[in-house]
Amino acid sequence: MTAVDNAEAMRQRLAELDEALAAAVAGGGPGYAQRHHARGKLLPRERIELLLDRDAPFLELCPVAGWGTDYPVGAGVVGGIGAVEGVECLIIANDPTVRGGAINPYGLRKTQRLSQIAAENRLPLINLVESGGADLPSQSEIFIPGGRVFRDLTAASAARLPTIAVVFGTATAGGAYIPGMSDYTIFVAGQAKVFLAGPPLVKMATGEDTDDEALGGALMHASTSGLADFLARDERDAIGLARMVVRRLNWRKAGPPPRNTVAPPRYDAQELLGIPSADLRIPYDPREILVRILDGSDFDEFKPRYGTALVTGWGELHGYPVGVLANAQGVLFSAEAQKAAQFIQLANASATPLLFLQNTTGYMVGSAYEQAGIIKHGALMINAVANSRVPHLTLNIGASYGAGNYGMCGRAFDPRFLFAWPNARSAVMGGPQLAGTMEIVARQAAAARGKPFDEEAAAGVRELVERQIDTESAALFLSGRLYDDGVIDPRDTRTVLGIALSAVHSGPVQGAEHFGVFRM
Repeated sequence: MTAVDNAEAMRQRLAELDEALAAAVAGGGPGYAQRHHARGKLLPRERIELLLDRDAPFLELCPVAGWGTDYPVGAGVVGGIGAVEGVECLIIANDPTVRGGAINPYGLRKTQRLSQIAAENRLPLINLVESGGADLPSQSEIFIPGGRVFRDLTAASAARLPTIAVVFGTATAGGAYIPGMSDYTIFVAGQAKVFLAGPPLVKMATGEDTDDEALGGALMHASTSGLADFLARDERDAIGLARMVVRRLNWRKAGPPPRNTVAPPRYDAQELLGIPSADLRIPYDPREILVRILDGSDFDEFKPRYGTALVTGWGELHGYPVGVLANAQGVLFSAEAQKAAQFIQLANASATPLLFLQNTTGYMVGSAYEQAGIIKHGALMINAVANSRVPHLTLNIGASYGAGNYGMCGRAFDPRFLFAWPNARSAVMGGPQLAGTMEIVARQAAAARGKPFDEEAAAGVRELVERQIDTESAALFLSGRLYDDGVIDPRDTRTVLGIALSAVHSGPVQGAEHFGVFRM
């Protein structure tokens, strides 16, 4: 296939991504947005835009959470990284146009993932709160795991990680504990209503007659309970107060700064659309990607003639040094695994963050490779990844199948950030391989029972399985279930990774002092 064919296939995937992102931005729909504006309130992305520094980029994370499920795209939460008073912060905003900002199972998972990113990368956390608490019909999936949100807030405070809550409207039940457990709280007068139980429930539980303001209004909390540290006149004043709080944090990054001068890549990022093969069975050279995202297109390759199915080497991205591991030919052999393990150790010795570019069908199988030790060599690489302590960033640029997903730092290995291109796929194996394997097992089982094999039924099962794997391995499906932090346009890769690397350097960057036992 030509670069033109590849680019056309990528544009089709990008159109699907744009449609999903548009659904997330729409929130509860135009009717709810108009009603919200009519009340003099801002939408969540409008609040975020005012909070950020002028012209500062905002890296939205997990934007299509809930895609392909019974819940709204975006899961009723907007979150990401942006600069406030020059400080990179993790911002979480409830979307009150989606069921009143109530938290659904995917909104909970998204909030927990965003909080994890803040903690791991030492980012101040700002919650823009307007939520009716848990989405009651799905409470069985929310109540027990939801307690971790409160634990994370208190753990962040103990770790001297600032937490700020700006309350724009209702914060009921569990939602009331967000400001209750934050370091700084800002309430909007006449709008913020924070209580464990609203007037109807209080009436039922205690017989007391009360109203919203006496029970949990902004003025009451600012003057009587002391829950509100600052009382804002309106939403814009509240956002200004939040910026003031960040300005007074005296916050400094703990990691090394980037280079002062950064040379852009010498090749056009637009060409990234045509580089990945539309057919994932056809390998392509990841160096063509690296020269379009690394500073000055400079890449110093490590062991270029050994284990050539995996490209390893050093470069810089927006002034930050990175070590790169990129799949070149899909399959990982013993040489590639050993090369990767050594390279990861070297990166840890020099405290250099690692960037994994996934495009692998897994580790090689077959009697010759088993006898040569593919299991122990794959384990060697996975051991190195698991015990590495420098920050990891992962980008799925094609396939991520089998144990290759683990060796190339998939979600289970907790990379600081994990993004995917729209063409990316991830599963235990490809659909035809999985369906074929199941058919072979079925044939053997029929033979063992002495029964004829039903070819027609097998063909139907094979088609069904391939269709299922094709759906469940797609980038949007996986992103909808929060198996990555977002599907991105390939042309935005350098910017996205640059923001992620900058966030990583908000905390210290250190390598591992020791690894597990390497089976040689």
